[in-house]
Amino acid sequence: MTQTQTQTQSWTQTQGHSPTAPSLQSSAGTPRPRAAVGIRAEGVTKSYGRTVVVDDVSIELPVGGLTALIGPNGAGKSTFLSIAARLLAADHGRVSVDGLDVTTTPGDVMARRLAVLRQDNHLEIRLTVRDLVAFGRFPHSKGRPTPEDLVHVEQAMAYLDLEEYADRYLDELSGGQRQRAFVAMVLCQDTDFVLLDEPLNNLDLRHAVAMMRRLRDAARELGRTVVVVVHDINIASCYADTIVAMCDGQVAASGSPAEIMRSELLEQIYGLEVGVHELDGQLIATYYS
Repeated sequence: MTQTQTQTQSWTQTQGHSPTAPSLQSSAGTPRPRAAVGIRAEGVTKSYGRTVVVDDVSIELPVGGLTALIGPNGAGKSTFLSIAARLLAADHGRVSVDGLDVTTTPGDVMARRLAVLRQDNHLEIRLTVRDLVAFGRFPHSKGRPTPEDLVHVEQAMAYLDLEEYADRYLDELSGGQRQRAFVAMVLCQDTDFVLLDEPLNNLDLRHAVAMMRRLRDAARELGRTVVVVVHDINIASCYADTIVAMCDGQVAASGSPAEIMRSELLEQIYGLEVGVHELDGQLIATYYS
């Protein structure tokens, strides 16, 4: 029995190659060796009052590659990611990143290992795109940027096609342009682990596809471990190496796109009829009637 089948059974019992892109180098100028251990959750639970949002989740996310968290609204995806990102404390259980407990490891140590993009980003100060992206270097520069830090900033902006907006203020940009700037800031932090909660918010089709290509390339070419929360299961199918499907606060299944993109499983998770078809070598779900 595969890992996917085992996790699916447990849950049901309780219920391409992308075009050439600008280079984004690690601090050493070359892809870094991968971390030895990935993100591991052990018995993680989170409740609000009597509502259990994350329900005894135990899973190990693989090192390297792009992992997509999918599931319906209220499945616990963002809450679980927030716990892994140490933005939210679990009621029970433990999360470690490359063997480091996220609740007990000093913040400055974790900030050089783990970068996070929240679902909602609000700033009280007026910043240019370059200023925002430069914040990603703070764990390294401590507010005193070096020439190497400035190179990282320029690379991150180029990677997300933001050069022409570098000196524009964030409040002068569209929602999608601002979202790309925040992702550039996260990538500029140059960490082994990158967690992004709905990074495709406000992006049109072209920029959503470009974003996923960039994130996939960062994982594959630079040896980073990228975890994203996405609502579009077809985006997950086309760009993720691993998909983790959540429902009712639990992990319903995890595995490759081929293991997750199955009609019977998706219908259980989303509660509606879902067809899965192969199109140009990709598994695509259809759910409109």
